[in-house]
Amino acid sequence: MSGLVAIVTDSTAYLPAGRAAQWGIAVVPVQVVIGGTSYDEGSGVSSDVVADALRQWRPVTTSRPTPQAFLDIYNRAADLGASGVVSVHLSADMSGTLGSAQLAAREARIPVVAIDSRTLGMAMGYAVLAGAEAAAEGGSLVEVAAVVTHRCQTSSAFFYVDTLEYLRRGGRIGAAAALVGSALSVKPLLHLLDGRIAPLEKVRTTSKALARLEDIAAEAAGSRTVDLAVHHLASVARAELLAERLAARVPGVRELQVSEVGAVVGAHVGPGMIAVAVSPV
Repeated sequence: MSGLVAIVTDSTAYLPAGRAAQWGIAVVPVQVVIGGTSYDEGSGVSSDVVADALRQWRPVTTSRPTPQAFLDIYNRAADLGASGVVSVHLSADMSGTLGSAQLAAREARIPVVAIDSRTLGMAMGYAVLAGAEAAAEGGSLVEVAAVVTHRCQTSSAFFYVDTLEYLRRGGRIGAAAALVGSALSVKPLLHLLDGRIAPLEKVRTTSKALARLEDIAAEAAGSRTVDLAVHHLASVARAELLAERLAARVPGVRELQVSEVGAVVGAHVGPGMIAVAVSPV
């Protein structure tokens, strides 16, 4: 890492297994709290445990990492000879994680650029990987930050949830609150709009909602070269089918992955969630 820009992100990027280590990306875990006990996302608790707790209506909340957790990572990068750090995090409108990173950046021994991705999941994760590639090629702190910011700004995230109840409980639905109270037969499609969860469309059945989600993702990709990720919570068969259909419909797919979201996002969306991240290369 000597002389290079170090890349840091948080666990809600949901990077594919092994990719963080491959690129030397440091991942700071966000915490999920189940029944009053706090766990690190990724290593301390599985998505299955969170899904089961939600089904049982047990209290599930989330908590940001401490500034010290970030400061330790930043200073470790300094010890390894990094010239600076680009630290990329989920939307500040959904978590205080960025705030902890910014506090730590003021105390770090090397320059740190903390970036609000305005998104999460692989819509953020692909930006993190692009930043790591730019850093490996010798990009400066400013250049790497610009690559990450551009990729975040051009990426999109669309998702389906079986119910808005979990988002309502967590206070994360924002403008989507207008959908609460809709007929039970209506299935909401949502998207991330400037860092906030917002309503996109209302569809009458689950099958129609998932078909429409496919259409929306394919339209967002168009004919561009894109990386795609299909995320889910406790709904792997649906996710894999959607990925197969997108692979057949989107001509410019460079990378396509299917992965389960972690405990933090899972705590807010509930079992059955399906999301698509579209990230132009």
